[in-house]
Amino acid sequence: MNLRTFSRKKKTPPANGQPAASFGERIAALENIPRFFRLVWNTSPGFTLLNALLRLGRSVIPLAVLYTGKLIIDQVVLLGKSPSNHSHAFLWKLVALEFALALLNDMLSRGISLVDSLLGDLFSNHTSVQIMQHAATLDLDQFEDSVFYDKLERARQQTMGRTVLLSQVMSQVQDLITMGFLAAGLMAFNPWLILLLLVAVVPAFLGESYFNDRGYALTRGQTPERRELDYIRYIGASDETAKEVKIFDLSGFLIDRFLQLSGRFYRANRHLATRRAAWGTFFALLGSAGYYGAYVFIILKTVNGNLSIGSLTFLAGSFRQLRSLLEAILGRFTSVSQGAIYLRDFFEFFEIKPRIAVRPQPRPFPNPIREGFVFEQVGFRYLHSDKWAIRGLHFTLQAGEKLALVGENGAGKTTLVKLLARLYDPTEGRILLDGFDLREYDLRQLRLQTGIIFQDFLRYQMSFAQNIAVGNISQKDNRDLIVASARQSLADGLAEKLPNKYDQALGRRFNEGIDLSGGEWQKIALARAYMKDAQLLILDEPTAALDARAEYEVFQRFAELTLGKSAVLISHRFSTVRMADRILVLENGQQIELGSHAELLEQKGRYAELFQLQAKGYR
Repeated sequence: MNLRTFSRKKKTPPANGQPAASFGERIAALENIPRFFRLVWNTSPGFTLLNALLRLGRSVIPLAVLYTGKLIIDQVVLLGKSPSNHSHAFLWKLVALEFALALLNDMLSRGISLVDSLLGDLFSNHTSVQIMQHAATLDLDQFEDSVFYDKLERARQQTMGRTVLLSQVMSQVQDLITMGFLAAGLMAFNPWLILLLLVAVVPAFLGESYFNDRGYALTRGQTPERRELDYIRYIGASDETAKEVKIFDLSGFLIDRFLQLSGRFYRANRHLATRRAAWGTFFALLGSAGYYGAYVFIILKTVNGNLSIGSLTFLAGSFRQLRSLLEAILGRFTSVSQGAIYLRDFFEFFEIKPRIAVRPQPRPFPNPIREGFVFEQVGFRYLHSDKWAIRGLHFTLQAGEKLALVGENGAGKTTLVKLLARLYDPTEGRILLDGFDLREYDLRQLRLQTGIIFQDFLRYQMSFAQNIAVGNISQKDNRDLIVASARQSLADGLAEKLPNKYDQALGRRFNEGIDLSGGEWQKIALARAYMKDAQLLILDEPTAALDARAEYEVFQRFAELTLGKSAVLISHRFSTVRMADRILVLENGQQIELGSHAELLEQKGRYAELFQLQAKGYR
């Protein structure tokens, strides 16, 4: 995979070509919040309700503390004027009350932090599972589409970021309730103070909204390139890539590309951050001027004898807290609405539906297969592509037949077997199984009756046994079946050499893991095909890392174990291909020859030409 391929063929427009979300769009995005909270509630109703109750209790405390402070100051002033005429008992009760409120506030704050943390972890886990579950229902070619992949990438990013949104929205509600209590006290004194407060804070809110919009556009526009940046960071320092990076001296090339991309991101972010800081400073000055204007007004009222000292502290404290709360609410609103826009990315992923549909009452898979698979003028074209991967295929894979596919890279061999396993549906034509369209059969049964190993099989960072068991995960605890499968693929001898046998951890990602050679990994992958008692087995160049003798032994065993079963094999070695009953030759996605090894040699066509070219290499 080259660097440009990693960032996918179809790129998201750059930030400077993508308009920022308007204020109206951000307001509209708030409709995602109720759906978001349904997700939160489904994650843990108990924690969600407890969070709400804790925040409701804490929202009342600021007003109670301020008013208690007012009473304490007024009582102190009163006692200072005539200490002998009044008891100190009421003063100490007020002090005790304020102390209790402080303790309660701290307890509620810690409780909220704890519940936020636990609920956030549960939500992250819950949504991660949902993403994996939904991804499992989607079609293979959707994963090969850049537009889909961008949505998947953004949905994955939201699983962690949305836990912050949860806390923000709950804090928003809490602060709004607190503001209601504090504003009632200010309005009883002078409603104009509320207007002065809005004038001081709203410009800062509008400024934050604008820069948050630009930040969203910038981040969204950089998604494909940031994926490329992550990929470069990975291949530049990884155990899997180290040998080629060293032997090809790629370090300088990778670092240059990393610096080019990261520099571009840094310059764009620096420009935005600088403008944001400058305007933020200006709006902060406006806010401070508004606050001190109100403060002077309250002081003058107190000096003129219209207010008590306690009332002065209560009103000044209320105004100060209201200003802080309003700034927090307006500032948090931009984050919440921004988060709601990001939620759109999250929910859009779940709105993607697979095109490979399972019928309500599917036909049961035939057991045994009697006639076989028939391709009737089958063609397939990938999403957003004008080029046909394969077209015009017309042949029969008979029941119990071994069919080999031959062709140069890109001829359409792997696409054909993916259609056979119904990982794709034909764009045109149809595939019949025992006379019925393959789309009529139960998809789960079809996959269960198909054993397939691709050339790019995964090397799971799991135990030896688990690496085999993934071929039929429902039998992961069936050690006898796992051992038998290893024996059939010639991987059993490898297991006996390992320190922990079948429980040996493979790969180097985790402690005590042991890495294997390419050929050893291929034998393990082959064992996966034998984990099912499948009627159709497909081997897509699974022995490329084996030497000629080992490959011959594997396919000899394969032929013995698949007697009476249908099989498709892809191999570039003609010594293996000739073992098949018939050979299908593909070129540029089209079928050009079909017959046995002997028949195709007699035709002296493309197969005979390729066979002779390879035979010369062994002379």
